[in-house]
Amino acid sequence: MIVDIFIPCFVDQLSPQTGLNMVKVLEHVGCDVNYNPNQTCCGQPAFNAGYWSEAKKVGEKFIKEFQQDRYIVSPSASCVGMIKNYYPELFYNSALHNEYKQLAKNIHEFSSFLVNVLKITDIGATLEGVATYHDSCAALRECNIKQEPRTLLSKVRKLEVKEMKDTESCCGFGGTFSAKFEPIAVGMCSDKVKNAIETGAEYLISTDFSCLLHLDSYIKKQNLNLKTMHIADVLASGW
Repeated sequence: MIVDIFIPCFVDQLSPQTGLNMVKVLEHVGCDVNYNPNQTCCGQPAFNAGYWSEAKKVGEKFIKEFQQDRYIVSPSASCVGMIKNYYPELFYNSALHNEYKQLAKNIHEFSSFLVNVLKITDIGATLEGVATYHDSCAALRECNIKQEPRTLLSKVRKLEVKEMKDTESCCGFGGTFSAKFEPIAVGMCSDKVKNAIETGAEYLISTDFSCLLHLDSYIKKQNLNLKTMHIADVLASGW
């Protein structure tokens, strides 16, 4: 199977190894991976900030870069959620109406693609320690992803996964929300990290690097003994 991949701008710039690890896993399970180097952004930052005309221009570029009718896999539920749920706001009854509908059908978040499309749950990964999982708002509420990452993590050898209290609560990132409403965002982040630490976890895992970036900045500032990891990095461990 040939699959296209979309590496979000913040993963590309701040955690390129996560993108490489996703490729590693996809190739490991038998996919031929195609990467279009012209890709940049799905338009979500501009859209969320209210700049819809600018977001539409970015979205038009995105749609034209994924013209092949095949699966697209991304390590970001928020970007996938943007395309599936908000491109209809931008492109309904437009010249790209049919293209955006096909794109929304083809694109999948990484863990959902493994479990729901490829029907693979055991990658053969190994990571020793205790972990807890954070449900990102985008994965849970925009993409209906709940069990898929947990199923994959349950198969990681030597890894014990413990559920934290209020795991479905927002971490406080929310894109520009964390910049515009910093005290609220920090308070929400503090609660999330506190709940994670109470499980005894050494690792805090999620499908969304944006959440992890927000959480990790708080963890490091407080000098806490907790490591954040994207699920792609976990699944690429130990083999």
